Amino acid sequence: MSAGAMNEDRCPAGLIEGFYGREWSWEDRHAYAAFLKERGFCFYIYAPKGDTFLRKSWQSPWPAAQHEALIRLAAAYKAEGLSFGIGFSPFELYLDDTAEARAALKRKMDEINAIGPDILCILFDDMKGDVPGLAGLQAKLTDEIAALSTASRFIMCPSYYSFDPILEKVFGAMPENYMQDLGRDLDPAFDVFWTGPKVCAPEFTKTHIEEVTEIFSRRPFLWDNYPVNDGARMSRFLHLDAFTGRPGALGPLLAGHAVNPMNQPAASRIPLRALEESYRLGEAYDPRAAFERAAFAEAGESLGRLLIADLEVFQRQGLDKLDAPAMSARYAPFEGTALGKEILDWLAGRYEFDPACLTD
Repeated sequence: MSAGAMNEDRCPAGLIEGFYGREWSWEDRHAYAAFLKERGFCFYIYAPKGDTFLRKSWQSPWPAAQHEALIRLAAAYKAEGLSFGIGFSPFELYLDDTAEARAALKRKMDEINAIGPDILCILFDDMKGDVPGLAGLQAKLTDEIAALSTASRFIMCPSYYSFDPILEKVFGAMPENYMQDLGRDLDPAFDVFWTGPKVCAPEFTKTHIEEVTEIFSRRPFLWDNYPVNDGARMSRFLHLDAFTGRPGALGPLLAGHAVNPMNQPAASRIPLRALEESYRLGEAYDPRAAFERAAFAEAGESLGRLLIADLEVFQRQGLDKLDAPAMSARYAPFEGTALGKEILDWLAGRYEFDPACLTD
């Protein structure tokens, strides 16, 4: 696929580093700029749950070295012609209307503006939601943050970003008419993240997308929780298989498509290559063939053949049912590659899930 083939007239697809647990290295993040450009993706959003300076500790400044690293990262993506985004979670600021809190917000926005994001995501996910008038409070705060920002595009993530009942079980009962009120109160120029009928949705249908569009009075910006594997259950699997249940024909119905990858950056490239094929080929897309092409492209001939043979083990059998010592011996010859090292680390249990991930 030539760069730009998956263009904004169809669906601006990209990556959101929005998972819990072991974070990507700065080197991995930089390397993804060229990869995403090559595959025709349009953006990268930095929003790891482990960066507490964007979440519960948002009122504290980043250490100087981390802030400088983010400035360099933004420049790397812009140099490739990609949009760079930041995901900011002003943790329960809508419950604190003091002058001190607003002053802290101004300081944080000055910090973020110095990084220079093109996209600012205001994220209210995974925090207390059973608050009277929540939609209005969040819409007002989103307006305030946008007014302080130098970004050119804004995406808001609601506290209830799916129809999945797990959200109310964990974060409290959703206020009556929350989604409809948010669609009414939120600036129509702002996008809204949506993960689908489930937090980790196996498929998205045209009917579902049209229903969500009506509720929020705008096309949803898909936050796709595949191939992410950060939860207690999902961390036991490597989601290498090609995307299914996300037909390329949905592109024009979406404001965008942000993919949340695995904790393993090299392994995540395999399904991402397949997603590009889904958009490019449309109805001619063959998930199995796309997976095999991606496996060979990312792993080479020998390791690629092993991945194809063991797909069922990684994708559906998982750590709890496989023979880890035997599998480790099988992949030991590839320890010198980034992908081989990730597989061996995963087999050794070195990707521990973050218990803060409550929606798996």
